[in-house]
Amino acid sequence: MQSKASTVEEYFASLPAERRETLQALRKVIQENLDPVYIEEMGYGMPGWSVPHSVYPAGYHCNPKVALPYAGMASQKNYMSLYLMFIYGDGNRPLLDWFVREWKKTGKKLDMGKSCIRFKKLEDLALDVIGEAIKRTPARKWIEMYEESFLKGKPAKPAARSRRAKSAASGKKPARKSRKSN
Repeated sequence: MQSKASTVEEYFASLPAERRETLQALRKVIQENLDPVYIEEMGYGMPGWSVPHSVYPAGYHCNPKVALPYAGMASQKNYMSLYLMFIYGDGNRPLLDWFVREWKKTGKKLDMGKSCIRFKKLEDLALDVIGEAIKRTPARKWIEMYEESFLKGKPAKPAARSRRAKSAASGKKPARKSRKSN
């Protein structure tokens, strides 16, 4: 469920008390272990942390206007989610393996998708493992992991513009494709 909140404070204020308390406790663990380079902001309808453009000007490959996402959290319809973007990707396998192994040691069930950890209450989470994973990936390391995993080692470039966008920028109308009649 995407929120229409424009600030993190608005987002938390919109939640039911139990979910607000749970996500604020998770937020505290993240912030206590977070590299100060990351910025907290709303993105994709949820509070999260990103590498700002001042540190990584290329931004996110899916949308270069967006700062490089690192982590986020959300209240969904039937559960809450923690998104750890740095956990998945080709070059991030050692961190993922460590994360899963350490989580299992806690005896708690790990309900995880590609980068999403689903949970219903704070007690479902291995907060110490989450904190350590956050601590292990400062912004510079995340950028290296991101470029290796998602850009396959190529330096990030702004996304190519479509023919229509290029024409709009130049003030010209795009040429129409001719239709062949048979």
